Amino acid sequence: MTLFEVADEIHRRLAGIFLRDANGRRPVDGGTTKFQEDPHWRDLILFYEYFHGDNGAGLGASHQTGWTGLVSVLIDIFHGFDAKNVLETQRERLQTRLVREQVGGQEIDEDEPALVK
Repeated sequence: MTLFEVADEIHRRLAGIFLRDANGRRPVDGGTTKFQEDPHWRDLILFYEYFHGDNGAGLGASHQTGWTGLVSVLIDIFHGFDAKNVLETQRERLQTRLVREQVGGQEIDEDEPALVK
C-alpha cells in the first residue's frame, strides 16, 4: 500500500463509525433507538470521546469533539482527492482549490485539476 492508500484506509475506518451502514444505522449510535430511528435525532451526530472496540458505539463524553471532530474533515477531504491528482498537481493549486470548494463553497472552473475520485 502507498502512504496515500494507508491514509485513505484509516479515513475509511474512522468514517465508517459515523456513516450509515447498509441498514441505515450508524455504529456510533449503538443501540440507542432514538438516535438510530427518530427522524428528529437520526441526523444529529455526536462525536464521543471513546468508541466500543467491537461495534463502534460511542462511549464517554459526547459534548467535547476533541480528536473525533477531525473525522468530519477527513470525510470532506478524502471525498474529493485521489492520489493521481495529488501527485500531478502543484501543491498550492490543490490547497487553493480545496479551500475554495470546501470552505468557501465556490464552484471551480473546468480547467482546474479535478480532485474527485
